[in-house]
Amino acid sequence: MAGTMYGRVRWVLWDVKDTLLRVRKSVGEQYCQEARRVGLNVPAAEIESAFRCAYRQHSRLYPNYGMVQGLGGQAWWAGVVQNTFSQCGVRDQVLLDRLAENLYHGFSGPENWEVFPDSEKALQGCVSLGLQLGVVSNFDNRLEGILRGCGMLSYFSFLLTSEMAGVAKPDPAIFQLALQRCGVAATSVAHIGDHYTNDFRTARSLGIHGYLIDRKGDTRPPEVPTQYRLCSLDELPMRLQQDTH
Repeated sequence: MAGTMYGRVRWVLWDVKDTLLRVRKSVGEQYCQEARRVGLNVPAAEIESAFRCAYRQHSRLYPNYGMVQGLGGQAWWAGVVQNTFSQCGVRDQVLLDRLAENLYHGFSGPENWEVFPDSEKALQGCVSLGLQLGVVSNFDNRLEGILRGCGMLSYFSFLLTSEMAGVAKPDPAIFQLALQRCGVAATSVAHIGDHYTNDFRTARSLGIHGYLIDRKGDTRPPEVPTQYRLCSLDELPMRLQQDTH
């Protein structure tokens, strides 16, 4: 019935970070809090700018959690954290190791993440249309635990993270792997994300129905047709019904 009523789309793929959930506080604040726990007093603003620099550098040197270099998510993040605090003058290797370990585990559960108020209703709406859901995310392997902790894991038939896949968006290969999991043609799949290149353009280049979520209403490139822009995930189930007839 779903197949005939709601046109061709049978699967909906989801980006996660900044689409379904976001970091609860700024990185600077959360790292600052963790530093205080081990007796360090470093201003959040200083940590924030050091983190941005460390993150950019690590992403350039070791793309996608350094999978090619044999690092993986935990080692990659340890490098980012240690680099961040080193820039802030922390030299004690024992402390740097402890900060890296604590922060990696701190972001593994729901306490540091906030689910957007429209997320769960949209997931339920898709399920009630008879659609199956999967995740395609540039995330490390903590994603399953985070989604479980946030009460959302059960909505998804599969999770595909860039750490698991060994390839990251905007490389179309991660979407091709997702399409294999779905077992249907690209035209029977929709994808929702917040990043114009990684999510919208890459999905569309493969014939997937791409939708761009833009809650702030300020990052919309003009190339995105109105029917594929969402200000809220509340609009999605109805849009899937209309646009994919």
